[in-house]
Amino acid sequence: MTETINWGIIGCGDVAEVKSGPAFQNCNNSKLLAVMRRNGELAKDFADRHNVPLWYDDANKLLENPDINAVYIATPPSTHLDYALKALELGKDVYLEKPMVLSNKEASTLTKAVNNSTAKLVVAHYRRFLPIYLKVKDLIDSNAIGAIKFIDLRFLQPFNFNSKATWRLDEEVSGGGYFHDIAPHQIDLMYHFCGAYNTAKGIAVNQSKINKVDDTVNGIIDFENGIQFRGMWSFAIPEHLQEDRCEIYGEDGSITFSFYEEKLTINSKKITKSFEFKNPINIQEPMIQETVNYFLGKRSNPCPVEDGELVINIMEEFTKA
Repeated sequence: MTETINWGIIGCGDVAEVKSGPAFQNCNNSKLLAVMRRNGELAKDFADRHNVPLWYDDANKLLENPDINAVYIATPPSTHLDYALKALELGKDVYLEKPMVLSNKEASTLTKAVNNSTAKLVVAHYRRFLPIYLKVKDLIDSNAIGAIKFIDLRFLQPFNFNSKATWRLDEEVSGGGYFHDIAPHQIDLMYHFCGAYNTAKGIAVNQSKINKVDDTVNGIIDFENGIQFRGMWSFAIPEHLQEDRCEIYGEDGSITFSFYEEKLTINSKKITKSFEFKNPINIQEPMIQETVNYFLGKRSNPCPVEDGELVINIMEEFTKA
């Protein structure tokens, strides 16, 4: 039985720099052995600064290293399926960035590959294990606001002209703009809170015509337990209208929180209280620790490929029109 997960990172860019990369060295029973980036100089620079023994400019060479038994795939989404399939074929466990893949067709392909492999795969929906969302889940599960009736999400942001990651606006690389980058975490949380769903429908439009991808998405979900969800995303809203708010309505009150400010308010018949939370410096560390534990056989899968497929399917329902 393996006692340590020896990691290789494919795609050591901005996300791996702080959000995830150092966590592979900080977690118990976890070591970061190698990193890969197509630009060898940048891969070497990352390795030198983070005390990583090996670096590559070719993902295949990293995957062929017999000392590496798990890989973190943090490249743009268009390469996720390819790298994940290669890793699984070589028997290496996979921690895969969101969005998991580009389409429900790719999601189905990956799900079949995982189910036919001896290797394991976890989708990096790391927000499940952040303090604020653990609290939301606890409040829901403890019936703090009574039976949940519906959820209203509004994520309205001005267009970010200064974004360095321009690939997010290339549909062939990202899947379709900022919605495909931001919404997977939010939709995953809705599923995490509410469970399986019956139907999802939506409309996506390019209101601003600033670029070629849709910048406004309107979606609804009918969950199997009767909870109704309504979400509105805009990435070209005037600055004075920007908003980051999710409100969960129950029979006895409501829970309100935002996705980029670690604050939560509960307003119910029994209590009105606000909470503030502090995320870890390397924000993915709690999820990576749970992933390591899963790979070592110490727990169940913290976010299986089927959950990633569900998120992809909902996103496609929201945007296909």
